[in-house]
Amino acid sequence: MISSESARQRQLCSLGATEIIEHLATGETSSVEIVEALLARTARVEDPQGSINLRSIAATHADSLEMAVKCDEQRRSGTHRGVLHGVPIVVKDNIEVTGLPGAAGSSALQSRPANDAPVITRLRDAGAIIIGSTNLSEWANIRDTNASSGWSATGGLVRNPWSLTQSAGGSSSGSGAALGARLSPLALGTETDGSIVCPAALNGVVGLKPTVGLVPGRRVVPISASQDSVGPMARCVADVSQLFSVISAQGSAPWRREPPRFAHAETWRTDHAATDELVASVVNELRATGVPVKSRDVARATSEVHHDELTVLLCELHDDLGRYLLSREGHGVTSLAEVVEFENEHADIELPYFGHDLFERAVKLGGRRNEQYAPARARNLEWALSNCLAPALADVDVVIGAAYGPAWVSELGKGDGLDSSSGSSTAAAISGMPIIAVPVGLVEGLPVAIVLVARPHDEWTLLAAAHLVEQVVRTNMGTSLSLDI
Repeated sequence: MISSESARQRQLCSLGATEIIEHLATGETSSVEIVEALLARTARVEDPQGSINLRSIAATHADSLEMAVKCDEQRRSGTHRGVLHGVPIVVKDNIEVTGLPGAAGSSALQSRPANDAPVITRLRDAGAIIIGSTNLSEWANIRDTNASSGWSATGGLVRNPWSLTQSAGGSSSGSGAALGARLSPLALGTETDGSIVCPAALNGVVGLKPTVGLVPGRRVVPISASQDSVGPMARCVADVSQLFSVISAQGSAPWRREPPRFAHAETWRTDHAATDELVASVVNELRATGVPVKSRDVARATSEVHHDELTVLLCELHDDLGRYLLSREGHGVTSLAEVVEFENEHADIELPYFGHDLFERAVKLGGRRNEQYAPARARNLEWALSNCLAPALADVDVVIGAAYGPAWVSELGKGDGLDSSSGSSTAAAISGMPIIAVPVGLVEGLPVAIVLVARPHDEWTLLAAAHLVEQVVRTNMGTSLSLDI
């Protein structure tokens, strides 16, 4: 605990979005008081000379207090802008926001965004206050096979608030860590394959990757049109649901008569026995409360599946990032080849711990016109849909299984400990289906999570199932993750 932080500040920083909305409505607090408390906590937790130095925040927004003042004035005058009126949020720094870097962790993107991404416009229209952007795995973690999740040239290595030596996951590392450290009640992340659910799991928070294409991705630094998605992150399912309703423009959850039906993917296991035992106990608790849960052997990704997926991602990266760079305002790099050249020229800043072999491979592949692309994509879809998720979801609403083992020690230049991954994100990533991570407890003092996958555009069923898991974990197993640093 930070000794200089008052009890009132700690209490305000611990509030979730739904609680903030209630406190603002009753006049128990103001947006200004909440933003001031979060910024003060951020200054302490992110102090480069301090004992924590989390490195989760890329930049704070200079206008956040001014926006808080405006929200309070509007509330007093009877103006209600939307469901997130006066609620703070941080966003991953590969999403364009006026007044923030939007640099994707790279010193190559030096011009600041001149306009908000459409997803940010939706947040502002709902009354949210953007208080900062979050550090990330540079270029969303597709630069090098030996890259360490959470490191960027502009922000350094994000640290896990549960244990500062452990990985915060990636690529939405800062979003997960900032939520875990209570620097914001809400965050946006992005995911191509695992980049929301991994940091959510490792930092003990909830993270949803929506159906690909549901949330607008324009003015977001891309990897892959077929797999990228912007998604909501928070410390509980209710807050994620609230944020999802805004960024997807889908409104509130539809009424549901029956509880979701589950299939337990017993083959989605980690290499960590205690994690798998905890996940199995959660599934048993669900059954004990009367929730229908079937057991399934769900196909796991093979090396061939991963090879095809990487080919697809690198081909799409070449085209999609190149198109984005050409359209970005200001002077700077305009193609992936120019990014490689820039990084070679600034190797002391950009390549001090590992290289960019994936970028180099993407340049050589040359994009979707490469003859390997279409067959690889077809094989990927055949596996993800026909072999994996279609059979798993045949007569149920969601598939549930283990996510990752506890966070591994983060060692720059030595890659990630993803051998503790169950591989549960890959089929959803390839198929574009929604996936969510929900924390279920601590193993060796570190958070672990369950993931759930649903059919495309069935997010509200997925969120209902995730809420059910959360309630069973908290009520029947006495688990509610709480961290104080």
